[in-house]
Amino acid sequence: MFKKVLILAVLISFVSCSSEFSEKEKQEYTVKGKEIAQATFKELSTNLMTQMKAGGPAQAIPFCNQEASPITEALSKKYNVEIKRTSNKLRSCDNDPSEREIEIMDSYEQLMLENKELKPIVEIDENQKKHFYAPIKIKANCLVCHGKVNETMTVETDSIIKSIYQFDIATGYTEGDLRGLWSITFNK
Repeated sequence: MFKKVLILAVLISFVSCSSEFSEKEKQEYTVKGKEIAQATFKELSTNLMTQMKAGGPAQAIPFCNQEASPITEALSKKYNVEIKRTSNKLRSCDNDPSEREIEIMDSYEQLMLENKELKPIVEIDENQKKHFYAPIKIKANCLVCHGKVNETMTVETDSIIKSIYQFDIATGYTEGDLRGLWSITFNK
């Protein structure tokens, strides 16, 4: 009898510690992740566009520097998650990618070279935390601050960026390029 109880306990432990999503859970976390990423993008872009209309890049860049993190943190609290935007071409060192995020961005870059669709990824890490990753692609209006100098970005805008972000390398993009990654970690 003791052997049966022990075997059952081990099986229950193994099942409850599984690091795999069921298909239903994958779909649920993909939907939740997309919803959170879209809500965050909408909030950030709406605020940024308001600043662009009010004062162009000279007003929008400092706003982004000071307010993007608090906006993201507020949405993280609202959704009970950790929301991160990262890239392999950073503007702020506060957004350094993890090894896993670098692997995913490299994978997305390869898929783009092969003209394949970039799909969100959901997974469970070794600590049983659930993650959602999705690509961030450059849109035409992003090029004002992330494009190429003297093409889609002015020298003046580049100077403003470099005065605020001393180590910026988040320029040189064209529309449709992979800008980075949404990385959302669920707290529950």
